Amino acid sequence: MEGKPIPLLTPHTMGRFHLSHRVSTCKVFGELPQSLHNLCLGISSCLEVYFCICNQPDETSVVLLDARVVHAPLTRSRCYNNLPGEHIVLYYSQRASKGGLLITESTGVSETAQGYPSTPGIWTKEQVEAWKPVVEAVHRKGGIFFCQIWHVGRASTYGIITDSQSCHPSRLDIHKYLPCQLILCIFYNSFNRSPEALTAISDKHYITDYQPSGQAPISCTDKQITPEVQEDGTVEVFSAPRRLREDEIPCIIDDFRLAARNCIEAGFDGVEIHCAFGYLIEQFMKDSVNDRTDKYGGSMENRCRFALEVIQATINEIGAERVGVRLSPYSNYLDCWDSDPDALGLYMIHAMNRLGVLYCSTVEPEVIKVDGKVQIPYKLLHFRKAFAGTFIVAGGYNREEGNKVVSEGYTDLVAYGKWFLANPDLLKRFELNAPLNKYDRSTFYTPDPVVGYTDYPFLDLSSV
Repeated sequence: MEGKPIPLLTPHTMGRFHLSHRVSTCKVFGELPQSLHNLCLGISSCLEVYFCICNQPDETSVVLLDARVVHAPLTRSRCYNNLPGEHIVLYYSQRASKGGLLITESTGVSETAQGYPSTPGIWTKEQVEAWKPVVEAVHRKGGIFFCQIWHVGRASTYGIITDSQSCHPSRLDIHKYLPCQLILCIFYNSFNRSPEALTAISDKHYITDYQPSGQAPISCTDKQITPEVQEDGTVEVFSAPRRLREDEIPCIIDDFRLAARNCIEAGFDGVEIHCAFGYLIEQFMKDSVNDRTDKYGGSMENRCRFALEVIQATINEIGAERVGVRLSPYSNYLDCWDSDPDALGLYMIHAMNRLGVLYCSTVEPEVIKVDGKVQIPYKLLHFRKAFAGTFIVAGGYNREEGNKVVSEGYTDLVAYGKWFLANPDLLKRFELNAPLNKYDRSTFYTPDPVVGYTDYPFLDLSSV
């Protein structure tokens, strides 16, 4: 007698779009009547059908995901010089599976989009070529691969003092530095530095610059993010931004459009537009940051205009069936919150429906722990009911909670971040209800290409 199906491991049909790699017959025949479906599989068990976006632009396929578990976008600061290397190939291929959906770490759309160490980009030909082996490795294992594209906006630095041991170059311990070094930091923007340049100002202290030619980061505002003391005692500091002129905004929108085109050239199946967590697009969307008085500020319609123009431009370039969007209406990261997050989220979702967006990935409000157990707020149901496409939730979910929300219809898919990092075979562990590797926070952002990244062990099936 067969056991009860595990909700997280049941299939889900996600739209129709051009696949840039081969898909198995189970995907092609996924919506046929069961008897014909079984017959086709029996006859064609070894058949593979190839779809190529370049050679067969009119061919579409129902995409049947084999599970409801999604690899969430995870910045891990290991793409040196903004390029994914062989260890990135290994990381994603370890976590790829037939019919599984993976979303990359946040990937910059332009030179001004950068704000963190060793994050990837997709605005140059070299970067596109560097992504191709990563995409090919995921596709060889039958995975569906989307690239998350972003612009950090004001969450960036030019001329910030750091030390050589810091894992985050915008963090500093203000007690370590001499007044003359802090003064030097203030005047540093007069020098030209390339992104990720580290310039020594003593034997232990450096100035970090992520913006081209010593420019200030761009945003919808000129308000600086408030420095924040971290758990380790360091202070996270971002530079004061420059408010974009209205005539400059179309150029930023075009950066997203071109990045989406580059993603398809690299072989990705689609893109996820990062409209969350206090970065540039959300800086425009939320009223705690956006203080503009032109058509991009004031009313909710105006504040969402930039986000929707980015989404529209991306759709015009690669098609709505290849575009997902990530939202976090309830988040307050980086001094970015909204006075009416419910209305903001619903406004965006209704607009995304009109544009035909493939999926919406939405983050739960901040989770809390009670007696050591994560408590999920479950405040996204009205968004899920309003959205016409595939709905993805993220934020604090484990196997039990994931199965619960899928079985109850609260969501279509569940995105896992830290647990997928620590368990490359997460789906197999969920299938067997096997113990999970514990993740190590201390190695989340270290530059080591192996430790805390590709060295998490697979399950020893002989011991299960």
